[in-house]
Amino acid sequence: MQPHTIDKQLFTREQIQTRIHTLIDEIAANSDAENLVMIGILRGSFIFLADLVRGFEQHKIHPRIDFISLSSYGAGTESSGSVKIMHDISENLVGADVVVVDDILDSGRTLAFALELFLERGARSVRTCVMLDKQTERAVDLEADHVGFLVEDLFVVGYGLDYDNHYRELPYIAEVTFTER
Repeated sequence: MQPHTIDKQLFTREQIQTRIHTLIDEIAANSDAENLVMIGILRGSFIFLADLVRGFEQHKIHPRIDFISLSSYGAGTESSGSVKIMHDISENLVGADVVVVDDILDSGRTLAFALELFLERGARSVRTCVMLDKQTERAVDLEADHVGFLVEDLFVVGYGLDYDNHYRELPYIAEVTFTER
């Protein structure tokens, strides 16, 4: 890892939890409670997906949950440009309303790949929910259906987001500042 500091919180634990409750209401209002499948893109989405799913009980929605692991980064800080399935889902998606949950939308490649894959597998609909929508030029034309927060073109960690598989445990989202040696 490059020398870095993490000292600027962008979104606090409280801001995140407040926004998640709003997202739960948005998703519930537009979901088929009988055939909803929530698919988290690992590893970054696991905390976000868990918080979303816990909130569905108040709406009497009991989604099926699954995970897919897609990689476009490796150990670096920039996308490699190609998406690979590292671990696939096991749920049958035929006729299902799918919500794909990811930590951050930046280039759009990973979400676009997942959308196409799940539609090919017979999902009736596929929507996206991201914690962060990075305000940067996309490699593909894609906008998320549900967005937690907009964020500038920064490198961020916390609440599931990582730098070289570190800092996912932080209860807030913070900017990583890389320092010179």
